[in-house]
Amino acid sequence: SLRGSWWLRSGNGSVSLQAEVPGCVHSALLCRGLIQDPYYRFNDVMYRWISLDNWTYSRTFKTPFDIRKWQKVNLVFEGVDTVAQVLLNNVTIGRTDNMFNRYSFDITSVIQEVNFVEVRFSSAVSYAAEQSRCHKAHSIPPACPPPVQKGECHVNFIRKEQCSFSWDWGPSFPTQGIWKDVRIEAYNHYHLIYFSITPFFVKSAQQWYLEVESIFDVVSSKPIAGLVAVNIPKLQTQQTFSVKLQPGEGSIVLLVNINKVRSAAVETWWPNGHGKQTGYNMTTTFMMEAGCQIEKFSKVYFRTVELVQEPIPGSPGLSFYFKINGRPIFIKGSNWIPADSFQDRVTYDTLRLLLKSAADANMNALRVWGGGVYEQDEFYDICDEIGIMIWQDFMFACALYPTNQKYLESVRAEVSHQVRRLKSHPSIILWSGNNENEAAIASNWFSIPYSDIGVYIKDYVTLYVKNIREIVLSEDKSRPFVASSPTNGLESIQEGWLSRDPYDTHYGDTHFYDYSSDCWNWTVYPRTRFASEYGFQSWPSFSTIEKISSPEDWSYTSNFSLHRQHHEGGNIQMLQEIGRHFKLPQSPDPVKQFKDMIYLTQVMQAQCVKTETEFYRSSQSEIINGEGHTMGALYWQLNDIWQAPSWASLEYGGKWKLLHYFAQNFFAPLLPVAYEDKGILHIYGVSDLHEDHKLTLRVVVHAWSSLEPVCTLAKESVAVKAQSAVPIYKESIGDLLERCRNCTRKSCVITFCLMGEDGLRSPTNHYFLSSLKDAVGLEKTQLSASVSQQDGIYIFVLQTTAIAPFVTLDVGNIKGRFSDNGFLMTEKKKMVVFYPWEPTSVEELESSLILTSLLDVV
Repeated sequence: SLRGSWWLRSGNGSVSLQAEVPGCVHSALLCRGLIQDPYYRFNDVMYRWISLDNWTYSRTFKTPFDIRKWQKVNLVFEGVDTVAQVLLNNVTIGRTDNMFNRYSFDITSVIQEVNFVEVRFSSAVSYAAEQSRCHKAHSIPPACPPPVQKGECHVNFIRKEQCSFSWDWGPSFPTQGIWKDVRIEAYNHYHLIYFSITPFFVKSAQQWYLEVESIFDVVSSKPIAGLVAVNIPKLQTQQTFSVKLQPGEGSIVLLVNINKVRSAAVETWWPNGHGKQTGYNMTTTFMMEAGCQIEKFSKVYFRTVELVQEPIPGSPGLSFYFKINGRPIFIKGSNWIPADSFQDRVTYDTLRLLLKSAADANMNALRVWGGGVYEQDEFYDICDEIGIMIWQDFMFACALYPTNQKYLESVRAEVSHQVRRLKSHPSIILWSGNNENEAAIASNWFSIPYSDIGVYIKDYVTLYVKNIREIVLSEDKSRPFVASSPTNGLESIQEGWLSRDPYDTHYGDTHFYDYSSDCWNWTVYPRTRFASEYGFQSWPSFSTIEKISSPEDWSYTSNFSLHRQHHEGGNIQMLQEIGRHFKLPQSPDPVKQFKDMIYLTQVMQAQCVKTETEFYRSSQSEIINGEGHTMGALYWQLNDIWQAPSWASLEYGGKWKLLHYFAQNFFAPLLPVAYEDKGILHIYGVSDLHEDHKLTLRVVVHAWSSLEPVCTLAKESVAVKAQSAVPIYKESIGDLLERCRNCTRKSCVITFCLMGEDGLRSPTNHYFLSSLKDAVGLEKTQLSASVSQQDGIYIFVLQTTAIAPFVTLDVGNIKGRFSDNGFLMTEKKKMVVFYPWEPTSVEELESSLILTSLLDVV
């Protein structure tokens, strides 16, 4: 391995320092104290010079083996970011121009006992501009991001993380560096490059088999024969195959039949909430007549995936839902973006924390969005382990792309490498060609004259269909492929891969954003087959902002607050959303006002996404006016790339926003959902459970002014069907208020939950009969909490003197999460558990705790 310390110098040699590999220039400068935290205040703009320079990484190394003994020696880079010339002992051995590719350079004739390796980077910004200039055919929009994003231009001309040139939630840090492993490989005869295992189930025979694929570099000039033994002890499956490797890139595909008796007992891999994530240990041994024996240890998982697109009775269009192991699964989750602008900072622990938080909020899926990176192996390993399904985009987003020969060759290598690397993961259930590029052409985002549109359609089909799709289908027959998101699926294919309206609710998936309507009004949301993107912004908590700002920044209208907001008009949109239902903060103390604003943006975001997600979940079993059967809700977005206002539910660093706490409830396996239609209150029972249940629905009406309920209704033996959403209650609001005397829309609030035998219980849900700014009888409460420790967790006992909406516990920078947060407190006492992510103490928690409820906003 050539990991570790390298020398790094700037273009003119004025800056020279030691740098870690894997890593990038920014991280190296930060580590040596030559720059401040790039995320501090306005540093994203201040440090633009770093990306505009050309940096060189170099080091010397001794060859740890006798070079004459080996037929072939390679210098292998798992990831180079991005444009570089690679030299060994002053001989150019190759060039790189694709961050997502693996590069292997033959250095057999160049390597010596002591070697000097150099990787000379070119600025990604300059390279992209140059590629755009050289593209003589037609223009490839967009040229530049909107000014509010403070980004760089022509990112679509470079195969690099697209959001590294800025996005509407992230900064522009076009990094340079060796971002993954780098090593020397020496071998004789043959060498294993890729190894993958894909499960298949033969329905007719009720039997599992595995496709085991191995791709070798064969240096021998004649074929090599040998044996391959596959052993899965737990399944009493052992098979030995005679094989022959051809010179060049030789591949072996083996079909391993799982022992017939054991096949029935195979435990399948299930998504979170639907079963276990059982994996089996498998050993594959290659014993070839020449060269050494290779042994591969792998974990193998059994699961099938189908994307069902078929006619629905009583509706035009087609369904769009996933079946795992033959069972339809409602997809619940979010969208994943890169966890940091500097990939070397994304450790196993970072990934584990974020992904575990997704699972803890009852998610079973994430979409790895097409403007970031194909995630590291550990990311998918964790998803396999905890049951998070992955919708995997290819890295193309919100842009049109060139299709010249050189570009296509680079993309083909990238796609084939990534599919080979990732296809053994049961967590990946779908390959998707790009993010929003079908929609970009269909809705003409870039104002292309009608007469020219044909050229762009041809480019689109060339890139995503004739190249990416072809490779995916030849490399991986075990999971579905869609060309874009949103798309109309089979209907898009019918229309020549570009549908007239990719947002059509009768087909495929939709993305939906609306910041001008009232987000509490469910009728504004599309009754779609699958909602793969939707959301609202909020600010991260003050403790997160505080780290990267200074006191003069702490106001909602400061230069800093404007600078950090990369979505046009975003800060104002949040104010407008809040103003519909809440009083805006008026505190004379600007810092208090800023903190109140942050709190309200989080309350608002949580309440908006809750309303929309509950609408999608409750639409899964019915068709209304030809629309419905919604089978997926992936809100935008799970995580943050830096500390800034965004759509995320997890702040940079992993702290849960109120939205994430709400998600834990609105994605609960059993949930009652209320909505109002023409003055009538409807409650649906939504269930992801595999059995039907007879439950009790408890509806409680409270006056804002009293902790004693005004009236309670228990409806018994309510039938909630397995994996469906069924109406379980309806009553006109007029009758309800009549029944609960002294109640008006403004003076009362409704809460409700489902309860069953053996402790089965849904979260308690709420329905507001009016905006909270109009609520009558709400009193400022005395909130208090006592903290105690019990084994590794902390118990907070909260007390209130009055009903308190959106009660929030915040312990600043102490890392961990609460069992519940942002709740409506309708009882004198409530117990909340704090799960620490690092050691803390009762004293620390007590001194850091800030309790807030809606009436603390002034």
